[in-house]
Amino acid sequence: MSNNAFSLAGKVIVITGAAGGIGMEVCRQLGGDGAKIIMADIDEVGLAAGKAELEARGISVVTFKANSSIEADVIALFKFVAKEFGMADILVNNAAAGTHTPPQDTTLEIWNTVIGTSLTGYFLNAREFSKLVIAAKKPGAVVNISSIAGSSAIGRGNFAYSVAKGGVNQMTRELAIEWAKSKIRVNAIQPCSVNTPGWRKWVETEGEKAKPLMELLVRGIPMGRVAEPEDIANAVHFLASDAAAMVTGTILPVDGGNLAYNAGGTLGDY
Repeated sequence: MSNNAFSLAGKVIVITGAAGGIGMEVCRQLGGDGAKIIMADIDEVGLAAGKAELEARGISVVTFKANSSIEADVIALFKFVAKEFGMADILVNNAAAGTHTPPQDTTLEIWNTVIGTSLTGYFLNAREFSKLVIAAKKPGAVVNISSIAGSSAIGRGNFAYSVAKGGVNQMTRELAIEWAKSKIRVNAIQPCSVNTPGWRKWVETEGEKAKPLMELLVRGIPMGRVAEPEDIANAVHFLASDAAAMVTGTILPVDGGNLAYNAGGTLGDY
């Protein structure tokens, strides 16, 4: 296979939740490969800072403020994309919301907020993206950022988040089947914990209280560390590219072996 199969030069890519963390790293990597980036987020300050950074790197980028859980915002986003670029080649669904609330304390408001952004928002963006691709009669690709929480219960008050990510996984499979005839590939990535700025801020804020959880998380990852944003962006790059032309409906763990690890297993000498 030619290395050109991995190239995203000239591709128009919409990235939600793009203003920080994983989303921003995806913008850096895909934009650095020559793609035209549309950053979508509710964080206007983060969008402005991200745009400035990407432009300083010579990356073609525009921004659009949109709340993925609001249908009108998503429709407006893709109308903007159609007006500015004609169509989009790739969608990276990354915007998400989470909570640390036990199920018995989860209010309908909390539930709707998490499901609205982390599941409904993925559907809305994928739906509007598909309309552009189908109308253009060209291939397209959707990459959904899911989580290991979508395949394995993780507790600790992640109830609504885990349910949303489980929904993302099944939605990925269903859309892959529905849209295969339209040459739209749909895949998902399941990261373990990721060392994003938000993650580091949480660790810093929690201080000593964070250490036991950090140790627990790393013990469950055979490769001995949490993921870096670059690890996730690398997987996105592959799934978005023609190198993955025969890959659709796949849920790809990027988790250092976390999901493969038997909960009763141990690492080290026997």
